[in-house]
Amino acid sequence: MTNTVEIISKDLKSRHYGAVLFDFDGTLSLLRRNWQGVMIPQMVEALMATGSGESEQEIRELVKEFVTRLTGKQTIYQMIRLAEEVEQRGGSPLDPLDYKREYLDRLWEKIGGQVEACRNGEVAPEEMVVAGSHELLKRITAARIPMYLASGTDEQYVLDEVAVLKLDSYFGQHVYGALDDYKKFSKAMIIERIIRDMNVPGEQILGFGDGYVEIEEVKKVGGLAVGVASNEDEGQGIDHWKRQRLVDAGADLIVADYRCLDDLCTTLGWS
Repeated sequence: MTNTVEIISKDLKSRHYGAVLFDFDGTLSLLRRNWQGVMIPQMVEALMATGSGESEQEIRELVKEFVTRLTGKQTIYQMIRLAEEVEQRGGSPLDPLDYKREYLDRLWEKIGGQVEACRNGEVAPEEMVVAGSHELLKRITAARIPMYLASGTDEQYVLDEVAVLKLDSYFGQHVYGALDDYKKFSKAMIIERIIRDMNVPGEQILGFGDGYVEIEEVKKVGGLAVGVASNEDEGQGIDHWKRQRLVDAGADLIVADYRCLDDLCTTLGWS
């Protein structure tokens, strides 16, 4: 069943939650769905151009693996890895920032229309979020638990898209994204800030994410991690490939989306 909660952890315990941390793309927003379908081909093109003798399928599998492994970190890290792979094959890589600019240009060609359609009211914001997102955020707001959002996407885009989706009221000033000085932002840093500013122990942090990074970082401090194995293309059901990687990262619970809200809240001890 996809509208239920899959319990992965054998040691779930009742706990008080002092703060909730959300990833953005694929966890709440669908505006950038299938961004991998833009990034991976770009990287495959760059690596095939080195003439390494590898097949396109071999290159594609390599790229898919490291893009997935770095999902949740700032985009620049994926581009740094691309530059390293080009250099290893004897090529002359572009600066990672140039690869990133090319990626953002290609991505905007794909998603710009739907972002603007959502902004001007042609598409309802509810159609561009993971199902049940607003209901979940309203439930957490009612419980008076502070919410934070941290994304590997550049902060200027995150702030804009959070507003376009009408999610900004839930997070207030607690929206964070990648910075040009990429060493000054990470999800681990945001978690450290939550612990410091909210004066809560790590085990009181609840995290929601569809990538490795936020799941791993929440677990490192002893928090509880909900893996969101959202099928972004179909808008419902489990993405089984994503699910397995979330389990590998240490997710305590797996959901397809938030249509299982009552079940999820009961499992989290909010009923």
